[in-house]
Amino acid sequence: MNSHEDKPRSGLSRRQFLKGTGLTAATALASTPLLESGPAQAAQNARAATPGFGPGPVKLELTVNGAKVTTEVEPRVTLLDALRNYVDVTGPKRVCDRGTCGACTVLLDGKPIYACTCLALEAMGRRIETAEALHAEGSLHAVPAAFVQFDAQQCGFCTPGFVMAIKAALDRNPKATPEELEAAVSGNICRCGTYQQMRDAIRSLCKKMAQHNGQPIQTLAAASLSAGCCHHGKEG
Repeated sequence: MNSHEDKPRSGLSRRQFLKGTGLTAATALASTPLLESGPAQAAQNARAATPGFGPGPVKLELTVNGAKVTTEVEPRVTLLDALRNYVDVTGPKRVCDRGTCGACTVLLDGKPIYACTCLALEAMGRRIETAEALHAEGSLHAVPAAFVQFDAQQCGFCTPGFVMAIKAALDRNPKATPEELEAAVSGNICRCGTYQQMRDAIRSLCKKMAQHNGQPIQTLAAASLSAGCCHHGKEG
């Protein structure tokens, strides 16, 4: 036998070292208030402060075309379905229901959006405009009037989305060019293919805006009608 085997080993064994470090770590964790501060706790506090909705119907208050409407919907209901099925505003059309065709375009605080991609609850407290707002007191807004004048629709299912997108573009920039207005409706699809007639209507709108020194488009409705918007073909 070797003589050194009978001698006791000096220092810590590996097992003793691991046991000691584990105990130290456990003591540190127990004494540190991890959940009382920091980003994780801040996020948890924010979640706790956010009110929950559903799953049953909840009260919904919307401002649609200047009027206050109240109903009850499940939180999962989109703005499109709330408008059409709960408050009887059927201008925006339900076609793709995937945010790809633009038939459901409405204005939310003046910005064009696909109503099928927005929850109804997200629209509370905001201003909603639909195609119904473009006809008031016997006067047709300049944009749909131009569509009528140049026969820029066939089935008409996509038309409300197109006119709302163009109106939003002209509200933002009354001096928009025909190219800029065409870009504004690049997210809208006409399955009947009346794009050339729409281009004619857009050119007419831009011409009227230039003649009126870029004044707000809504003031041109009467002028559009008096210019013969109910006949087809090129502007006389």
